[in-house]
Amino acid sequence: MKSYDLASLSVTHSAGSWKLPFARAKLTVVQEYGTFLWYIDVEGVTDERLLSFFAGTEEIDVIVEATTIGGRRLQGDAYFHPNPRHKAAAIRGQGELQGYSPNADR
Repeated sequence: MKSYDLASLSVTHSAGSWKLPFARAKLTVVQEYGTFLWYIDVEGVTDERLLSFFAGTEEIDVIVEATTIGGRRLQGDAYFHPNPRHKAAAIRGQGELQGYSPNADR
């Protein structure tokens, strides 16, 4: 399991695109025993309208674009799970994470 702090994060949905303003975002990648999964935990999301939008829809599939603190650019399909009460979100990856290489620097 590897984790990466993110410098920027945006999501694209059929209803629009948003750059997420956040206090902290961490990408975690698990690649063990033939399994590959990834997720992003986001804290301190200040865009309450964005969180409310995703809380009110069943269509939570998004395309994620992220940049790590080290400058790596990543993209993948995911599901956006908002937590408006805590101004947070969990983004669960679906399949490949383009730009990810387990041996590259953070």
